[in-house]
Amino acid sequence: MQQTLPRHETRDTFLGRLRRGHPPVPGQVTTLLIALKLIHSELHSAEQLDRALAQSLFLVAYEGRNLFESARAAGADLPPLLDDDLARIAIAAYKIFANEPVTADDNT
Repeated sequence: MQQTLPRHETRDTFLGRLRRGHPPVPGQVTTLLIALKLIHSELHSAEQLDRALAQSLFLVAYEGRNLFESARAAGADLPPLLDDDLARIAIAAYKIFANEPVTADDNT
């Protein structure tokens, strides 16, 4: 949540950096993917999700993609693998919402 929610956003958060057209800090995507995997395993039997957590999952998947596309269209120099990383983040967030198992094909 500290990497995505507006009340926590700083210049070096994941979305803060994308908003400015900068790539994530080295290791930031890996940390997010590990956090998403932990959240998935902790909530696999939950009937409900916390509203702030749901907002954070939505923002990292949806706004992360939108910010990336906007920055790329504006000519920002972003790593080519960030596109794939954002797809993995979106899949991981979806699987939390859908309560679907994480598979080896997910690369999360």
